[in-house]
Amino acid sequence: MIKNKKLILVFDFLMLTIGAMIAAFSIEEFLVPCTILDGGLIGISIMINNLTGITLGLLTVILNIPFLLIGAGKMGKLFIAKSGYSMIVFAVFLEVFSTMVNATNEYLLAVSFGGVILGIGVGLVIKHGGCLDGTETIAILLNRKYNLPVGQTVLIFNILIYSLAGLLFGFDRAMYSLLTYFITSKVLDIVESGMDQTKAAMIITNDAEEISNNIYKRLGRTVTIMEGEGLVSGKKVVLYCVLTRFEIYTLKEIINSIDTSAFIAISDVSEIIGNHIKQKGEVNSFE
Repeated sequence: MIKNKKLILVFDFLMLTIGAMIAAFSIEEFLVPCTILDGGLIGISIMINNLTGITLGLLTVILNIPFLLIGAGKMGKLFIAKSGYSMIVFAVFLEVFSTMVNATNEYLLAVSFGGVILGIGVGLVIKHGGCLDGTETIAILLNRKYNLPVGQTVLIFNILIYSLAGLLFGFDRAMYSLLTYFITSKVLDIVESGMDQTKAAMIITNDAEEISNNIYKRLGRTVTIMEGEGLVSGKKVVLYCVLTRFEIYTLKEIINSIDTSAFIAISDVSEIIGNHIKQKGEVNSFE
């Protein structure tokens, strides 16, 4: 079991490396030559790079550090380690690819291929437990505290960035950037097996209490506890919780570390009415 965990961790970091490399290739070979922005802090870094000439890789690391520090106490050490590693690899390969001949200077090709390739890279990073942009970390924390949708929070932040880009570089660049963002988001969803912003997890286990406590401790989520009975396996406990797509990896990690025989079903949620985040000081769960 310990050996398997180590192999999984090694594989995760390998995929984080590949994902970060692919994302860096897209940024430097397709988007930057046409002054098309990615969202979040990477987009801000591209704007600063265009205006000042400061190295893009260095900017992405510097701007992301405060967001990683903010999330360090609440997102879990492994998530922060993976995200920090991904960002460093991403920054290094931004500099490597900056010396290469640009893939294209045609805006439509840059938007189409750049968006698809970037979505693949970012999707691989997220799928294996990391992230490349600190704004996603803040969006997750806001979701936990105020129940604000992660996707909508990131979108609003990016719209502000693209509006500023329109003022600085022309609104055609802002529109190209927004189109790239939507293409990237769709491809990212495909890489993550069609994931939506919100997911529902149903867990059938014999270690309900320990799993529930760890979900609350690490993710800040309440868990609904129900009794069930299998046709062959007999009486079981069924746990139900709602979480964001960025938390699925941590949920799997929690369950696998406690009950490797647990059955997990994860499904899309189209709408949530009510608050499924446990408030500080409460001890009850929805049942």
